[in-house]
Amino acid sequence: MESRNLEYMFYGFLAAWLIVLAYVLSLAMREGRLRREIDRVRRMVEKK
Repeated sequence: MESRNLEYMFYGFLAAWLIVLAYVLSLAMREGRLRREIDRVRRMVEKK
């Protein structure tokens, strides 16, 4: 019975880390898009 609990605990731990990893990756992608958009706006302003 205890080995079953450890197995569930391991899967819960793994799922939590996967959620954290997905969140961090989405933040990184969002930051990259924001940076590109800011650079694009900066170039438009400099042209005027």
